[in-house]
Amino acid sequence: MAGTFAIILTLATLITAIFWFLEKFKWKPERQRRVEAVRQQTNGEVDGKVLAEVGKPKGWVESLASFFPVLFVVFVIRSFLLEPFQIPSGSMIQTLLIGDFIAVQKYSYGLRDPITNTVLISTGHPQRGEVAVFKEPHEPYRDLIKRVVGVPGDKIVYQVKEKKLLIYPACQPTAENCTGQQSEPLDLHYSEPKASNWKEVHQKYKNNPNFYTLEQYADEGIVDTDSLMTLNMQIQQETLGDQAHNILTTVGTQENPSYFYRQEGQPIATWVVPEGHYFMMGDNRDNSGDSRYFGFVPEANFVGKAVAIWMSFEKQPDEWPTGIRFYRIGGIH
Repeated sequence: MAGTFAIILTLATLITAIFWFLEKFKWKPERQRRVEAVRQQTNGEVDGKVLAEVGKPKGWVESLASFFPVLFVVFVIRSFLLEPFQIPSGSMIQTLLIGDFIAVQKYSYGLRDPITNTVLISTGHPQRGEVAVFKEPHEPYRDLIKRVVGVPGDKIVYQVKEKKLLIYPACQPTAENCTGQQSEPLDLHYSEPKASNWKEVHQKYKNNPNFYTLEQYADEGIVDTDSLMTLNMQIQQETLGDQAHNILTTVGTQENPSYFYRQEGQPIATWVVPEGHYFMMGDNRDNSGDSRYFGFVPEANFVGKAVAIWMSFEKQPDEWPTGIRFYRIGGIH
């Protein structure tokens, strides 16, 4: 189901469209006929101000009708082409940072009804490795952004201790000796973990951690106190699809698999992606609520593919921006 803004925009466009068509094809021609009738009755000897008054539309009608072209353009762009989103959390660091404003390509996964999100014309499907916006399966009013890790048929194994993925893709039904999942996992080309430029900082009385680069950490004079816990973070490359991307892990922490979504018939931390569903994960692996916890995402929940950062503000969760990161503007992979 669409969000509140999408519903309001659709209704506003529809209402102004009704007034625009009535004004253009009914009310305006009627006023013009009245003006012509007055001109004929007076043999053309009538004050121009009188004719202007006779032909003048009602102010509220003119205003509503004039909004339609603008709303229509916004409606088409936002519903079918591109929609802006803001990154509010650190689950996709360092691919996406808190304060990034991104453009989401709406038509990547089909042209959809802007209210029901039903696919009207299929244009493609999410691919492994893409960064996508989708509706949280159990809270569809929430938009989340994660990376596509598993596509239909994949067997996903998350190695909790190593913080790595094993992905066994399903072989094609036409392939010789196809028995479901392939016997060998994909080569995700993991690089060796190394120290990153990030610090994970937990402050007392705050639910979500802050994430600082080493420069920010030094500039802001952050020190360990009884109300502050600072953790180092490691970075390594992982390859899903055609392009490698960076993932972050927090040193000295480990996810608790007892909280993971448990798929019937599968051991813990193992999932087989059903048809029409996808497995999504954040690049900041120890700070991401994703498919490990809420399960598979139906294709009907997808909003679009994240393709570019068009603005980026230097900020932390629930804080005011302190600057603009112009260097962040560009494409996403």
